[in-house]
Amino acid sequence: MQYRELPSDLQSLAIERWQGVYPEHRIEHPIAQLMALSDFAFRLLQQHPQLGWWLLDAEQMQQREVPAPLPEELTTLSEQDCFQLLRQYRQKYWLKVMWLDFVCKNDISDSIRYISKLSECLIDAANCWAFSQTVKQCGAPLDEAGNILPMLVLGMGKLGGGELNFSSDIDLIFTYPKNSVTSGGRKQYEAQVFYTKVARKLIAALDQVTVDGQVFRVDMRLRPFGESGPLVMSFAAMEDYYQDQGREWERYAMLKARVLGPHTPYSDEFKKLLRPFVYRRYIDFSVIESLRKMKQMIGQEVRRKGLVNNIKLGAGGIREVEFIIQALQMVRGGRDVALQTPSLLAALEQLMHLDILPAETAQLLARDYLFLRRVEQYLQAFDDQQTQTLPDSGIDIERLNFLLETDGFAKSLACIDQTMKSVREEFALVIGEQPQEQNPCEESYGFAWLESDFSSFGDDLTDDVSQQWSLRLDEFKTSLRKRQMGTRGRDILDKLMPHLLELLVTKKASFDVFNHVLKVISTVVSRTTYLELLYENQGALKQLISLCGHSRWIAEHIAKYPILLDELLDPAALYKPLPLSAYKDEIRHQFLRIEPDDLELQMEALRQFKQTHQLRIAAADATGVISVTTVSNHLTALAEAIINQAVDLAWQQMKTRYGEPTGATEAKKGFAVIAYGKAGGLELGYDSDLDLVFVHNRDGDSDTDGVKSISSRQFYLKLAQRLMHLFNTKTASGILYELDTRLRPEGNSGLLAINLESYFNYQQTQAWTWEHQALVRARMVLAEPSMQQRFDEIRNSILRQRRDKDKLQQDVSQMREKMRRHLSQDSKSQFDLKQGHGGMTDIEFVAQYLVLNYAHQSPELTRYTDNIRIFECAERDGILCKEEKQLLIDAYCLYRDTYHQQSLDQQGRCIEMNDTFKLLADGVRNIFERCL
Repeated sequence: MQYRELPSDLQSLAIERWQGVYPEHRIEHPIAQLMALSDFAFRLLQQHPQLGWWLLDAEQMQQREVPAPLPEELTTLSEQDCFQLLRQYRQKYWLKVMWLDFVCKNDISDSIRYISKLSECLIDAANCWAFSQTVKQCGAPLDEAGNILPMLVLGMGKLGGGELNFSSDIDLIFTYPKNSVTSGGRKQYEAQVFYTKVARKLIAALDQVTVDGQVFRVDMRLRPFGESGPLVMSFAAMEDYYQDQGREWERYAMLKARVLGPHTPYSDEFKKLLRPFVYRRYIDFSVIESLRKMKQMIGQEVRRKGLVNNIKLGAGGIREVEFIIQALQMVRGGRDVALQTPSLLAALEQLMHLDILPAETAQLLARDYLFLRRVEQYLQAFDDQQTQTLPDSGIDIERLNFLLETDGFAKSLACIDQTMKSVREEFALVIGEQPQEQNPCEESYGFAWLESDFSSFGDDLTDDVSQQWSLRLDEFKTSLRKRQMGTRGRDILDKLMPHLLELLVTKKASFDVFNHVLKVISTVVSRTTYLELLYENQGALKQLISLCGHSRWIAEHIAKYPILLDELLDPAALYKPLPLSAYKDEIRHQFLRIEPDDLELQMEALRQFKQTHQLRIAAADATGVISVTTVSNHLTALAEAIINQAVDLAWQQMKTRYGEPTGATEAKKGFAVIAYGKAGGLELGYDSDLDLVFVHNRDGDSDTDGVKSISSRQFYLKLAQRLMHLFNTKTASGILYELDTRLRPEGNSGLLAINLESYFNYQQTQAWTWEHQALVRARMVLAEPSMQQRFDEIRNSILRQRRDKDKLQQDVSQMREKMRRHLSQDSKSQFDLKQGHGGMTDIEFVAQYLVLNYAHQSPELTRYTDNIRIFECAERDGILCKEEKQLLIDAYCLYRDTYHQQSLDQQGRCIEMNDTFKLLADGVRNIFERCL
């Protein structure tokens, strides 16, 4: 151990901290140095000063022993004692690792291997304790020979590879060999119940924060089905899942999986079970494209989160080294068994031995990887934080410079940048992700950008248009003077703009398109990553121009939310919305990557999911790929998926605070959402709000089961309020949807969440005719089957009542007249598509009247909530003649198509009246007057 003097600021801190912890002792410079370099080490030595003398024992520091954290007798070990022993063990040995790294300059490969062994020992000890405690309560699950069936713990990621970070969370998956029942307890338990109890105890032993802190943050989201899946599954269930539903990213994740703890025959059995899923028998080059897409998603995530100087996720970072090695493992691992290892460094060595990577390249990658891991280790050990971001100010910069032995931060950055550049070059060779820099364009476009002069493009631009473009470009450049742009940003902009102008001119773009594109550029001009995205991806730039030409709404949507530029990278996905049934799965999978307690990120993710998929729908819509009815179906399915996810998030937050209502579970919440209006009628538009009503099926006598217990009724009210917060709060990405709950019983003065039977009673005894009209388009969009069935019964019961025809006609026509007076924008030359005479609202009122007046004799009328199928049913039952039905449907479809196109172009809902619209509007008015 060679002591090196600290810089003055760190030296002063070292002396100050030594005097605070060891005031009566002569200074031991290595210990003082450790406390100056790590706030975490300082806190530990404050709590346990005796450990400082242990660190000075050279023989102890040379050993890599992994002693047992817990005593052999586990059945009598209390939870409190177990938790304390595990946490104090981590504190002691993580302090040792800091000593090795910060004072002894230990080799980083040894440090991460040692931390992984220590971590595995802690996890296995917690598993053994949790298992023994559960056996004491429930008995033990046995195989046919009477042997105890253990719970296996899979370590994923760097834990599985034996290369764990200093302050990493741990990704685990739990499994057990086979289904059986317990023996030896007061009653028998099914295996699933038994192992779930073990799993919960194990997670608490590691993850729960006590006065001694936390052992590890435990992340279970990599398990089959993610957060919604069972906590533990049998071998057979795991095999079925990966064979039938396993996805490419799960292959990638499982490559690093390793059964933790002592080796058993079950370890080999499980490894054999997984092998066909991870490794193909043939050389599998298809994995390269999957990994390229995963890397692109990571790049998008980096931009979404605004990550800068991230040595893990940034270009050339640790993740790219992992991608290089694991790509080659997955390509070749089916044939070359030596590559079937979760250890990155072991796999890299095998790739060299098999001549898949040249020795020089393999050695360079190993050197670069270990250097970046060393920097990561330092960053995390400064304060026991899971970070991979370089410091931008303060004492951590001095610490990093000292540990890297550089003269200043500029040299530290240069060294890190050079390493990441080397990794990036190798990544591009293996994964094939080369920046698509554009070819130099003609000097005339560079001149046009610099001088705002388009006069040389007379063949493509008229003098008037040329003048318009010049003035607009001048305005744009003037606005840049007020914006903060670094040197790199200005350089990229100066390269990008000539190419952009060339594309606009050669495509003979209109001034509107030119203007919209400049608005988008203006919103991202201070965010260099987006300028680089457009410059390095000519396809994305072309897509931007194309979409701005198709729709003003799309142009303004991208300008408002520039994060959507990421979507332009893949045209195949951009113009192909998800299948209607896939939105719920897609959002659920996206949320697996988000920490359950990160509310801010969850709210942003909901909004970004909506914006991303709205853009895809709009792109397909604007280019004629899908019809207006299909557009509404997609927008409605998207909204339902978001409602579903938002309810799950709100439920988790309420459950954490209050527990769950008696008898309720996450699968059977006893809570439902009724959609009215456009959402209920499957006719959502791009800017539609959501008319929702919240109901539950609990009475006022039951309570929640949490420590802070409240009545079930209060719980559901708070759940609805939390949903309102999730939807209506304005974040950096805007609001989610404008949520309108005024259609609930008693409107704004009524309860935000009401018992379903109280809802029924209100509809029977107090509801106005217009509320029954609204019920025609009401549909449950989230509910467990029993509540869905009950709502259908209630809706049918109300809508199929026999009504006084004269009073119904009077109520409906008066309400329509009142709306028309206040809302119609009809004029002599303009037709209001929505509120005008013979417009969409008239058609909707006809449909509602037909249901309310005739459903008692034609119950099929209540089956659907959309107008078209109501009219078709009315014709089948002889209520409308064929000509009337067809006119109403033709008019409604044309109005919707036109209104939709007006929305995409942001032109409002009024159009110039022509013969076609006049003929249809007159026909609708005649039918309206005949009925009402």
